[in-house]
Amino acid sequence: MRHVIALDVGGTGMKAALVGAGGELLHRARRATGRERGPDAVVDGILDFAAELRAYGVEQLGAPALAAGVAVPGIVDEEHGVAAYAANLGWRDVPLRALLTDRLGGVPVALGHDVRTGGLAEGRIGAGQGTDRYLFVALGTGIAGAIGIAGRVEAGAHGFAGEIGHVVVRPGGTPCPCGQRGCLERYASAAAVSEAWAAVTGNPEADAADCARAVDADDPKAREVWQHAVDTLADGLITALTLLDPRTLIIGGGLAEAGETLFTPLREAVRSRITFQKSPTIVPAALGDTAGCLGAGLLAWDLLDKTDGTEATS
Repeated sequence: MRHVIALDVGGTGMKAALVGAGGELLHRARRATGRERGPDAVVDGILDFAAELRAYGVEQLGAPALAAGVAVPGIVDEEHGVAAYAANLGWRDVPLRALLTDRLGGVPVALGHDVRTGGLAEGRIGAGQGTDRYLFVALGTGIAGAIGIAGRVEAGAHGFAGEIGHVVVRPGGTPCPCGQRGCLERYASAAAVSEAWAAVTGNPEADAADCARAVDADDPKAREVWQHAVDTLADGLITALTLLDPRTLIIGGGLAEAGETLFTPLREAVRSRITFQKSPTIVPAALGDTAGCLGAGLLAWDLLDKTDGTEATS
């Protein structure tokens, strides 16, 4: 059966799949990155995992993978296939595409940024399916985005497009590791809500999910923390709407798991800030933690499309 290898490399774990031409997940697997052993061990682990997936495809599906797609965090030079920098993984300037191509017997390999890759999947086969212009925003440890345009995701001239988490929404505010002050992700990420709620409760183990449950239980302190995050997020999203004019806003990541506890006040907060902008449809992401793998698979099939127009559909 015709398939490609898809790898989604996170800060602590790797998710992988063999993906069919129709986007179907033919095989799924997970593995730790082994980052505690250093960046070289992480790279070796990725190469070994990919080789095992190739072997599985030969044995179980009757053929080797036609291509591979890999999503990684940090700064990614997609054009040259280089994982330029990832603080969580400790690597710099890793020629990952070349290493994987060599390890996989010369098959073409696509390399993408993890959030943009997940956003690609959400736009094509997830919550944004059929939408020509969308913005995918992931509310996790930080906040990152993917700008979707006519079935592709815009990387920008230097690979930084979509970094909405570093839009300054509170000038002179909380310092951010990026060097600025008042960045969106310092107020509206899942990590920021966890930090704020832990401070209010005095419980260092309290997190954003606990805060959401307290909001549902009508705890006034929780509502204050939550509304502050929602209002700040809406301020950042209005900037994005003004610049990009997306038809759909797709919200994913850990904070979005609160469901309507997030989406009901967020839709109202965005609507109340709109003046001349057109109001987008605001929807939750649909693919969950499979988005990165599915997106990596799409990158691989797209690569085959570019080299052979019949490859992904014949």
